[in-house]
Amino acid sequence: MRQLVKFGVVGGSGVLVNMVVTVVMNKLNGGSINAQNILFAIKGTPFNIRFTVLVWIVAFLVANLYNFQLNRWWTFKSSKHAGWWKEFWPFLAVGSVAALVGMFLKIAMTNPSSPFFLPEPHFHEETGLRSREYWSQLIAILITMPINFIVNKLWTFRSVRGHAPVHTDAAEVQAAE
Repeated sequence: MRQLVKFGVVGGSGVLVNMVVTVVMNKLNGGSINAQNILFAIKGTPFNIRFTVLVWIVAFLVANLYNFQLNRWWTFKSSKHAGWWKEFWPFLAVGSVAALVGMFLKIAMTNPSSPFFLPEPHFHEETGLRSREYWSQLIAILITMPINFIVNKLWTFRSVRGHAPVHTDAAEVQAAE
């Protein structure tokens, strides 16, 4: 239960990191009103990649790195049990699966033809607090957060338990021998 609370605190602060990246990227692009701008079409299909997808990916990568480091050091205290890269790749893989699910949720909430489209007048792009772009980002994060906790607890950080601590200092290695 303690780990769940810590994971929640880290996740909550990671949500803030994610949302700050989202807001900054949208502001740099002229506001959330431009989030649906097409970046490029996918050849041979009726599909395309919109700015909102780029925002989702960049915000995920920044927040994922932030969350990984805090969870490694504080929540699961695994930094002395395995190398950084050894734990990072599984954490990124888990986060990427959740991010993929979240990206489709966000697209569904921002696509007017979707049954999950966040409706007007409650959501629109005229004011930040009612921005469909921002609310869809937040809702998708909250829905995918349990996936991240369960899989990271059971796979990413558990896999290093029971292993000897990683020694980074030559003096520590000699002392251990």
